[in-house]
Amino acid sequence: MEKQFSVEVGGRPLVFATGKVAKQANGAVVASHGETTILATACITDKPRTGIDFFPLLVDFEERFYSAGKIPGGFIKREGRPSETAVLSCRMVDRSIRSLFDETMRHDVHVVATVLAVDQVNPPNVLAINAASAALSISDIPWGGPVGAVRIGLLDGELVVNPTEEQMLVSELDLLVAGHLDGVTMVECGSREVSEEILVDALDLAQSEIRKIVGLFNEMRASIGREKLVLPAAPAFPDIDRWITDNLGAEIRDAVQTHEKKPRGDKLSAARNKAQDHFAAEYPESGDYIAAFIDEMVKKTMRSLIVDERIRVDGRAMDELRSITCETGILPRVHGSALFTRGETQALVVTTLGMMGVDDQILDGLKQDEPAKRFILHYNFPPYSVGEVRPMRGPGRREIGHGALAERALRSMIPEEADFPYVMRVVSDILESNGSSSQASICGGSLALMNAGVPMKKHVAGIAMGLIKEGDKVAVLTDIQGLEDHFGDMDFKVAGTRDGVTALQMDNKAGGITRGILEQALGQAKAARMAILEKMEAAIPAPDQLSPNAPRIFMTTIDPEKIRDVIGPGGKVIRGITQKTGVKINVEDNGEIYIGGSSQDKVDEALAIIRGLTKDLEAGEVYYGTVTRLMAFGVFIECLPGKEGLLHVSEVSTHRIPKVDDVFKVGDKVLVMVKEIDDMNRVNLTRRRILENEARISDEGLSDVLPAEKEREEAIAALAAAAKANPSPDRDRPSHGGGRPDRGDRRGGGPRRHSSGGRE
Repeated sequence: MEKQFSVEVGGRPLVFATGKVAKQANGAVVASHGETTILATACITDKPRTGIDFFPLLVDFEERFYSAGKIPGGFIKREGRPSETAVLSCRMVDRSIRSLFDETMRHDVHVVATVLAVDQVNPPNVLAINAASAALSISDIPWGGPVGAVRIGLLDGELVVNPTEEQMLVSELDLLVAGHLDGVTMVECGSREVSEEILVDALDLAQSEIRKIVGLFNEMRASIGREKLVLPAAPAFPDIDRWITDNLGAEIRDAVQTHEKKPRGDKLSAARNKAQDHFAAEYPESGDYIAAFIDEMVKKTMRSLIVDERIRVDGRAMDELRSITCETGILPRVHGSALFTRGETQALVVTTLGMMGVDDQILDGLKQDEPAKRFILHYNFPPYSVGEVRPMRGPGRREIGHGALAERALRSMIPEEADFPYVMRVVSDILESNGSSSQASICGGSLALMNAGVPMKKHVAGIAMGLIKEGDKVAVLTDIQGLEDHFGDMDFKVAGTRDGVTALQMDNKAGGITRGILEQALGQAKAARMAILEKMEAAIPAPDQLSPNAPRIFMTTIDPEKIRDVIGPGGKVIRGITQKTGVKINVEDNGEIYIGGSSQDKVDEALAIIRGLTKDLEAGEVYYGTVTRLMAFGVFIECLPGKEGLLHVSEVSTHRIPKVDDVFKVGDKVLVMVKEIDDMNRVNLTRRRILENEARISDEGLSDVLPAEKEREEAIAALAAAAKANPSPDRDRPSHGGGRPDRGDRRGGGPRRHSSGGRE
């Protein structure tokens, strides 16, 4: 029997229904926010998985294109691999719920959030976290939840709970927060240089709304929840525990205090080997247990050193950065490159510039009319970066998530398309890792973009903060390394400029985090960020000149009605331009044209052709045209590509010309002026007026119509020579033949229609 529960958040109801669908799952809930609808299910295996040393939680976020009234692209016409949006949404659900499971569980748990409907107003990712929490809460799966999730925006200086997608287009803040009654478990944030004070206020507001949602889930669990399973406790070997504590405790403490990562790992491996050798006969299958117990000792030792003795594993102070070096332009041929090193974390970051409409990324997702991406950041984490051996496949969820965080941090500093009409792809290859490689990618990305000549508004730097909390003892750590991240209570990444935060991400395992702790963490992060920015600004204080290896791209705008003139029938004209000049051309429906080539000369050549195709002939303008047809009454001259005019025999010279073929042949270049364009768009040309007014001819006046400096000079010289060789007997009167009104009137009909036809 279906039951419904609801709570109002942000002025709109969140509705959760259960008991009607997916009844064989351990827990199933259909959640709705507006008309956006999610089905969340949770299942657990009957038996634990053996031979593993981790809790096997799997979370999937399934996008169904029917939910947005769309049919998938491609030939197969069905959903394929998850989109980047789906992967990021999946990670948000996972990070929100994972820390509330018992780490010793070995039963597989599978949580699936399926998008059933999207109203383009309420985002499905926030709803998916709430739906998954509800499904776990009413299931029999052991779990320490529930959690709730909300989104916070900043509109006109006011914080708004669960803003609509339309409101988020102009919001200064996009903050997604998940948490329980005691505190926050997950934060994902992008912003436009928002202050730390506003972020703390936003987190407080989110927590107050989350408590409403968690209260509803507790009500659901009390009303319809199933009794939680009692799973068998993990096996314990007290004699192994005592022997390791007594005989290896000092070695483990010494290893923890070893500053370098690899020597520390070698010492811990030696301790594990000693224990396993000692118990090999008595407990031959105890290898995993010994490794897990030593890991627990490392965790306790590290945490005790920090909170009791204020000693970090590498000897730094709580707010001290590791050594930092910034290098730019380290690779030949590429458009922009940087090597950013912080301690034992190193990122090689490369920027490549491409062309709009050709290299930008088309997104096929649930959003309607989603624009293509012109800024892309990809993050790679090869196994050698941590000294491991494993096969290299496509990017995993972690790599996609880290890349998205770095992209979000840099996005607000990317120049507008009108100012810099390029596609920008940044690739971060992690060469060495010991904590905070995503933040190294942000720093390296900012350096590489500026090295490529991208006019970044400001440098962006990122830093990872940590937290160790034992009862009332709290230590906030700046620039955490791998061990502090793994065994700490919080991973708090903050990126921004000198003027504010652009991205924030937090995963918390410590339970309640007070406002004071948040303020301290953000304060230390800001101080560290300023120190890193100082190093980056010393390496490259402002964007370099555009890389000589980057394509040259120019954007121009034409009348949309003239797009067909550039494209041509079946694309014939635009193909001809690209084949002749070697450039790439992209024409937008609004009349914007992007021209990209390997050199400025090629771009200029293509631009001149396009301007010729789209430029209208104007009365009084001078053109250097080509003779296309000879007629008894005159010649037709193509002044611009596809645009002809008639040069009547009476307008050829200052003296009478008996026959035009005595002067011209097809293919000749002729300097002419547009005499008039009549109401039927017929173009009449004159050469006589130019000869009579040679002072009007200047290099400046011909710069838009003559293709090269040499041709301009030759045309002017030839024109001057012709004028001297054939002086007019009376410059104030029309010459014989060309100026008689009766002849001018009789020229009319036929030839002018041909001229108009030629233009079409």
